[in-house]
Amino acid sequence: MAMLDPADRSQTGLDTEARSTGRDPVQPSTLLEESWRDFVWAEVWTRPGLPLRARYLVAMATAATCNLEDSQIDDFVRGALTNQELTLAELREAALHLAVYAGWGNGGRLDRAVTRVAEELGLPPAEVPPIRGEAWDPQERNDQGHAEFDKVMLFPPGPPRTPYLQGINNFVFGEMWRRRGLDEPSRRWITLVGVCESGAEIPIRSHIHAAMASGNCQPDEMLEFVLQYGTHAGWPKASRMQMVILEMIDKVAKGLP
Repeated sequence: MAMLDPADRSQTGLDTEARSTGRDPVQPSTLLEESWRDFVWAEVWTRPGLPLRARYLVAMATAATCNLEDSQIDDFVRGALTNQELTLAELREAALHLAVYAGWGNGGRLDRAVTRVAEELGLPPAEVPPIRGEAWDPQERNDQGHAEFDKVMLFPPGPPRTPYLQGINNFVFGEMWRRRGLDEPSRRWITLVGVCESGAEIPIRSHIHAAMASGNCQPDEMLEFVLQYGTHAGWPKASRMQMVILEMIDKVAKGLP
């Protein structure tokens, strides 16, 4: 962004914080609080390269998994709702998605934040379809999971020979990814936070590649994601993602798997 004098930079941060969180900001009293105002809000959140909807999803997912205070998770949820970037129903779907990729405890942190903010704003309960509203045939569920995995990951899955792989096939892809209440690009951003936090090499590489090869996430957006993620998860974790994303940008451009 353009160079700003300290006063303008501080005001930019306060203005951005107010718009992004849906609440009046408080003047900082410590050096760390100043860095939220003058860097996170004044510089990171004013960058135009990552759509605001994606930015909220990345921020709230990372906040829930990286031990930010509950009030900070609430800020991102409130901002998403008041700016109409996400609906309450979409946020309920987001919490379930985060639970899969970051654990049910972290998904629960986000879900409880959504509940707190919805009550604060006086919103009626979201109408979302149940996990499974009818009985299913095991083979049909298996086939649906295989098909969704192939669609999302852009390569066919192996046979579900262990309880863990059965869970991936039957629930993660057979049910959760097949829910259409949250669009696929939004699910990608939550997934990327989860796999980044895992440190697991294969999911990191495969999900970063699939996010771009599918067209859900653009290369420039992925580079902005690294900065957004790094502000909450830390620069060392973001550095690893930067390296893999640059590699996968090149592979996708060349049509390589």
